Amino acid sequence: MKKCAIRAGLLAAAVAGVWGWTCGRVWAQGFGPDSDSLSGGTTGKRPMTFADLQRMKRVSDPQVSPSGRWVMFSAMDVDLEKNTKVNHLWVVPMAAVPADGQGKADSSAALRNDNLKNGSERQADSSAALRNENKKGGPDGPVKSRAERQLTFWKEGESGGRFSPDGKQVAFVATDSATGLSQIFLAAWDDAAGTLGTPKRLTGVSTEADGAVWSPNSQRILFVSRVYPECSDEASWMDEDLCNKKKDDRAAANPVKAQVFEHLMYRHWNSYLGPKRSHVLVVSAADGNAVRDLTPRGDIGDAEAPTFTLGGPVGYAWAPGSEEIAYVTNVDLVPAASTNNDVFTLLLDDAGARPRKVSASMGSDDAPAYSPDGKYLAFRSQARAAYESDRFRLMLFDRLAGTTKELLPKLDRWVDEFVWNPVNPEICFTSADHGEERIFCTYPNLGDSLFALPGKGEYGELQFAALKDVGYELVATKMTVESPAAVVALFRGDVKASADRDIPSVSNQIATTEVRLTHLNDDLEQHLDLPKMTSFTFSGAEGAPVQGFMIPPPKFDAAKKYPLKFLIHGGPQGAWGDAWSYRWNAELMAASGYVVVMVNPRGSTGYGQAFVDGVNGDWGGKPYVDLMKGLDFAESKFAFIDKTRECALGASYGGFMANWILTHTDRFACIVTHDGMFNPESAYGTTEELWFNEWEFRRPGEVAPGQPWRYAAGPVANDPFRRWSPMLAIQSAKTPTLVVHSQRDYRLDVSEGFQLFTALQRLNVPSKMLYFPDEGHWVLKPQNSKLWYETVGDWCDKWTKTNLYAAVAPSTTTPASKAGTKVKGAAHPAAPVAASPAAATASPVGVPAGPSVEDSSQRAGGSEDFTVAIGAPQDEVKVGSDARVTIALRNVSDHQVAFAHRPGANNAEFSYRIEVKDAAGRAVGLTAYGREALQHQEEESRTVEFVQPGKAAVQTAHLEKLVNINRPGRYTVQVFRKDAKSGAVVRSNELTLNVVP
Repeated sequence: MKKCAIRAGLLAAAVAGVWGWTCGRVWAQGFGPDSDSLSGGTTGKRPMTFADLQRMKRVSDPQVSPSGRWVMFSAMDVDLEKNTKVNHLWVVPMAAVPADGQGKADSSAALRNDNLKNGSERQADSSAALRNENKKGGPDGPVKSRAERQLTFWKEGESGGRFSPDGKQVAFVATDSATGLSQIFLAAWDDAAGTLGTPKRLTGVSTEADGAVWSPNSQRILFVSRVYPECSDEASWMDEDLCNKKKDDRAAANPVKAQVFEHLMYRHWNSYLGPKRSHVLVVSAADGNAVRDLTPRGDIGDAEAPTFTLGGPVGYAWAPGSEEIAYVTNVDLVPAASTNNDVFTLLLDDAGARPRKVSASMGSDDAPAYSPDGKYLAFRSQARAAYESDRFRLMLFDRLAGTTKELLPKLDRWVDEFVWNPVNPEICFTSADHGEERIFCTYPNLGDSLFALPGKGEYGELQFAALKDVGYELVATKMTVESPAAVVALFRGDVKASADRDIPSVSNQIATTEVRLTHLNDDLEQHLDLPKMTSFTFSGAEGAPVQGFMIPPPKFDAAKKYPLKFLIHGGPQGAWGDAWSYRWNAELMAASGYVVVMVNPRGSTGYGQAFVDGVNGDWGGKPYVDLMKGLDFAESKFAFIDKTRECALGASYGGFMANWILTHTDRFACIVTHDGMFNPESAYGTTEELWFNEWEFRRPGEVAPGQPWRYAAGPVANDPFRRWSPMLAIQSAKTPTLVVHSQRDYRLDVSEGFQLFTALQRLNVPSKMLYFPDEGHWVLKPQNSKLWYETVGDWCDKWTKTNLYAAVAPSTTTPASKAGTKVKGAAHPAAPVAASPAAATASPVGVPAGPSVEDSSQRAGGSEDFTVAIGAPQDEVKVGSDARVTIALRNVSDHQVAFAHRPGANNAEFSYRIEVKDAAGRAVGLTAYGREALQHQEEESRTVEFVQPGKAAVQTAHLEKLVNINRPGRYTVQVFRKDAKSGAVVRSNELTLNVVP
């Protein structure tokens, strides 16, 4: 399903690009996403772990200082133990301008027609800029690169940092400690030192404040707040704010929380709307007074201003003279069935001024931005009503003439975001293209000219930087599938007349030097083995070219066979590509020993609007054929894929497709369906954005909205709701399926997941459901994300016979002297909460037959009946916290093995000898409890479990009870157990734990 209400095009590709998981069970072969025991494909590197993913600082929102010397940005820290995400503001110096002959920056180059005729492209070389980073900077010169500094340190965090246009202050949003409410704060900015002064609260709005945008003259600030529309009828802001506060206080004191609905929509995304609406307000930057509601009920009725979006373009903007604003709202009577967002303008200093609608499309119009000279108001526009995935066009409204034109009518791509050059008549924007998010620039005075910048990956959040004696150059965020977002500077050079590789309307290429400004994750990334992604193209449904991608696992050996995770993106108007994700990370999925294959079927963005439209009314048709043909092609091209060990995984629309696959083919070993549509008829009645279902499930050629009751009396073939219903074909389901759904998902109601799970259980199809009571369409809380990765990874392992579930053939050739060989490693994932009952009771865990594993770190010497493997949920724990180690005893013989242990799954100290050493190799002393447990191992009452061949028994040891690891440092852990048959001591792999303050 789709992601959000008329959201930014660049985010449409992210909906799918959003879910990743790994196995949370102990890895019996020392091979898993939380293991450091493998040397990756690159010497000295290791596979990425879930803990690594959480350690990474999530960089976003770059803002360039008016002087061009500094770039402020946000970085989010994740604390898995506290289950929190906290955002702070950082700053980094702008990079030096590259030297002549190395892609010299010249923002006017694209405007010089002589270059279009005879100019030769000078290749960009980022090393030129890096060579200048140590030059001493003067008052207007460059400052040393790679010098990020954190600016703000509030416990609850800060966001939305914005420089005042005069360069004297920074505005940001933070929680007021006195009231606990989100407000706007101002702090003086020292441009010479790149530091902030003491922040002072600007706003004191009872309904909170967010989204600060400075006026060009630095005197006022626009912001948004959720208010009671009826309170905006008051004559003054003081009265309006008092009205809002009284209503909030009464609601909080009222024990009755019932709501009465009289119209659609009453809930959206992950919350019920209630009686409040978003309004645009303005405040004086001098003293926090002169607050005014600019979108009162008298002007916009019960509408939201700006309209809801998930990280898309800002829905309000200032004119360059600071006398006028533009904002976005949808005043249609049934917003749940309408995408008709419109752009309005409002003169602020005319007491009698009323809003003026400047957009005319029946589709969505959004992202208003004035040209620096004030002549134009640019915005994005979709032509077709009620179609959220129509092409986003770039429009120019001539403020004097009152006319509107499309700037790039020949561009068959979406304009996802755009920014004006502050001086020249230039617009640069991003657009999805063949798995990348590229940058293009255009010049209104040159007609529909289109210039492309080079670069691989996904670019976004474009800003212009004023560079002394150079002009304006670009700053952006950039990510790839192998690297999370960082801030980069893009210095543009000469222009070369050259056709584009994918987009015919592009006629010129701009040589560009790219310099990475932020390096917050470099130290971690350099230790990770992140395999390269390969692109491939094949013939899909009706012979159309379709693109796919493949990522091999770390420590890849083309001579081996690997299980496969086949990922299906959401949207359906989304796309896979060269982009990082913290929710669906393809590299992390590959890290547990899988090949990852992703295909962009019909409906995907970045291949032209006709390809996007190909999914409309055909959800299980051409897209399904594209996916199956894509997998067929991958299997034939990549011989190392084990066709018998494949899992299909999808969420949102990908969840629907997983359900469709479940009911239409048996080729997969398992399926994971997350937030998927199971019954289109019931999904229509429980979703909030009806325009989506009414467009996607209407009959081809019809104009009237698709509604189940309009088609119910006709044949199934003429009813898209029944024709594309996995529920009506559920009796064909045989594949083991994990269902994931969340209570607060109002895009696809949790009842869709319950219906599917109920049907699978009644049909005796192997199935499990992971239910989150506190999440929406996306799983966002750190510990929930951890459980999600673990549960999904374990499901894939179980049915593809991978990792813990892979059978280990008894060794008859390994010398006994190697039985105790140590293989250095780090923490492995512990058994997840949703693991099978066998794991929870320390009874044997089922391990279906599978190929032997040659690189096990705990293979028996020759006659031993079992191996031992250990792992931990985290490779880093705090002093005094529960340092857990999971121990798996695997039967590698051809007969059952008796495993005597103390009753329960958390008493491993009575079954094994557990040895912990510090960084110097010294044994760490036992606690009193640890000594007692060691002395009484044989005296405790015992339970005997019989572990069958190829299976394993799992227990958990709690190190803080056993040994004195009360000082920070690096520790190694290894466990031992005697084989009763041979008398040999069987050693586990050795793992490493980092204990931090």
